Amino acid sequence: MNKNTLYILIAILCLSCKTNHHKKTSSKAPNILFIIADDMGKEALAGYNEGTIKPHTPNIDAIRETGLSFNNFWTYPTCSPTRASMITGKYGYRTDVRWANQKLSESEVLLQKYINQNTDSAYATAVVGKWHLSGYDTTINPETFGIDYYAGIFKGSVKDYYNWPLSENGKQTVATEYTTKKFTDLAFNWINKQEKPWFMWLAYNAPHTPFHLPPLEMHSQGNLPPYTKEVDPTPYFMASIEAMDYQIGELLNALSKEDRENTIIIFMGDNGIEPIVTQDPYKKNQVKRSLYQGGINMPLFVSGKGVERKGSDNNLITTTDMFATIAEIAGVDTDRINDSKSFKSLLTEEKSIRKYQYSEMKNEKNDAWTISNGTFKLLVFADGNEEMYNLINDPYEKNNILDSSLNTIEKKSKEELDMELLRIRN
Repeated sequence: MNKNTLYILIAILCLSCKTNHHKKTSSKAPNILFIIADDMGKEALAGYNEGTIKPHTPNIDAIRETGLSFNNFWTYPTCSPTRASMITGKYGYRTDVRWANQKLSESEVLLQKYINQNTDSAYATAVVGKWHLSGYDTTINPETFGIDYYAGIFKGSVKDYYNWPLSENGKQTVATEYTTKKFTDLAFNWINKQEKPWFMWLAYNAPHTPFHLPPLEMHSQGNLPPYTKEVDPTPYFMASIEAMDYQIGELLNALSKEDRENTIIIFMGDNGIEPIVTQDPYKKNQVKRSLYQGGINMPLFVSGKGVERKGSDNNLITTTDMFATIAEIAGVDTDRINDSKSFKSLLTEEKSIRKYQYSEMKNEKNDAWTISNGTFKLLVFADGNEEMYNLINDPYEKNNILDSSLNTIEKKSKEELDMELLRIRN
């Protein structure tokens, strides 16, 4: 063998080694599966001390147990502002979406569009399920905002889980399949067609009312009669959660091994549950439609690709933070935008993200906002009333410490919370 031939062989071998090494260490952009449960607080899930009656949810439990659970995740008291804050990264008073059925401005740059503007359109994007950001205007859907695909319901709920208006590809038809199963099938069918990384925003309407029984194979509550107002709604509510868990399992099991290993899963509840099915320690006025913990301190679990920490995290997280977090997961080089701070770093390391968290509400009857530093929580009402709670000693807000004289620490904390509210709201 002459020297030239030997040099050529060595060069080929070196190139081959470099190429193989590159393939081994390259990382593909992760798929993002973002699952939103509707009207489901901590008392309706395993893994929490709140509530005594729990549904059987092995798939949701697995997401929690194999990843990170955020104990201090704040949403809004109703569906629309929670969704608006996540998809814009802005507090409600900036988008003017502070209550259910309010309309998001078409001028807003939504999360999915922002990702693709900053990643050279690296992601296929879809919203499947409950939209609830167009008010009553059915001409405005996620595709209007630059999202690739939408299939679901415009409004906050359906009248019948088995007979409901399905919007897809700009057309509306009547669907007669149980909503949770139909949304899951639509989500998987879209995912299965994708040839690049995907971001699936899967917003179930379950377990929102009405309490319509799912197919029997999807739950463990037994062969219950059709729901009427005269019977206990709790088993029907639990059945709806179990059916959602069943369908999440169906979706995850349908993914290829490669897709599953390259997918990060985010699961959350959007606001507190209906008073009719709430459980102790929450009172009926402390859940959905309220700024108390039962209305806004919701489950949030993250597991899968890139999640190295397991267990629970006590950082103060808000729904606005979903915007920067998901954008950073998708490869956008930013950890802060609008009112959003990314908590992506928490998936791999223990650190502090926020000093305060904020939420609000406004409808025809009530205008209020709230802030917490993790220990003290201040509620301010537009009529001038205020409430303050020590969440460490009084996590379920039974004792308004403003009803008595504040000690030095409490006074200083209230001053700091007041100052931060001024900063946020101005």
